[in-house]
Amino acid sequence: MPKTVLLVDDSASFRTVIGLSLRRAGYGFIEAPDGQDGLEKIQAATPEAPIHAIVCDLNMPRLDGFGFVQALRAMPGHRFTPVLMLTTEGDPAKKAQGKAMGVTAWLTKPFQPSNLVHAMKSICP
Repeated sequence: MPKTVLLVDDSASFRTVIGLSLRRAGYGFIEAPDGQDGLEKIQAATPEAPIHAIVCDLNMPRLDGFGFVQALRAMPGHRFTPVLMLTTEGDPAKKAQGKAMGVTAWLTKPFQPSNLVHAMKSICP
């Protein structure tokens, strides 16, 4: 059974590109258009259908990527769920803030699908 990745991004086109890249690499995925919906998807996951890793944008409506990661890390069983922040933000201070919050890896948009797959395989083999 393929590992499932939660894609949290407000851009439907980016979710499509990310999903296609991950599917080709053997991952399954589910989508969420913002951090709040992402948290709801995580709460709805079951032991039979867990979420193994997350690809998350930083700038989103309702709940941004940092708010999402902060809430995720407070949830039982998700303190160490790998999170790849995939965002247009490349500011070193934001990267450091993300790392301090528990972001596992950081990739900036635009991105090469091969770089995304390589990063995912390193955090969720």
